[in-house]
Amino acid sequence: MSTIGNRIQSYRQRQKLSIEDLADRTTLSAEFIKAVEDDDMYPSLRPLVKLARALGVRLGTFLDDQVSSDPLVVRLADREEELTMHPDGKEPGVVFHSLGRSKTDRHMEPFFIELLPKSCQDDTLSSHEGEEFIVVHSGRMRLLYGQEETILSPGDSVYFNSVVPHNVACHGGEKAEIYAVLYFPE
Repeated sequence: MSTIGNRIQSYRQRQKLSIEDLADRTTLSAEFIKAVEDDDMYPSLRPLVKLARALGVRLGTFLDDQVSSDPLVVRLADREEELTMHPDGKEPGVVFHSLGRSKTDRHMEPFFIELLPKSCQDDTLSSHEGEEFIVVHSGRMRLLYGQEETILSPGDSVYFNSVVPHNVACHGGEKAEIYAVLYFPE
């Protein structure tokens, strides 16, 4: 399986774009894009959304391995880590497991997400077009949404417009696990 960084680089090269060209299209630095392509490291989801938009693809394109037929079933035993966010550039804070990988005609991005203790320390707000729906599976989750802070427990859910600056993290220094469905309009 190729890495997300390799896929981004491949799409960039197919369009005959330099790293600097892509940086201009995204407002991300060329150094950052080079680190994404070479090291496969991500501080948050927002830059990946910007890269996908600048390259004219869905975010899920970076995760897709193969074409599937309906219905797509992902068995727990087959669930794989797809993407790890490193808020401080070092320790992992958020681990994404795609639940829609291989469904190339999807309009939503469903994930099982592990919010590791490092994420509890990150309160950086981000925003992007679209919507998010989250159900807490285990642990406690903190949602910063604009000026509001909400703590959710297992079984709680939240649905929000992601254009409002927000941050999703674990709460209380303990790992949390959530199911999230993200929608990015085309």
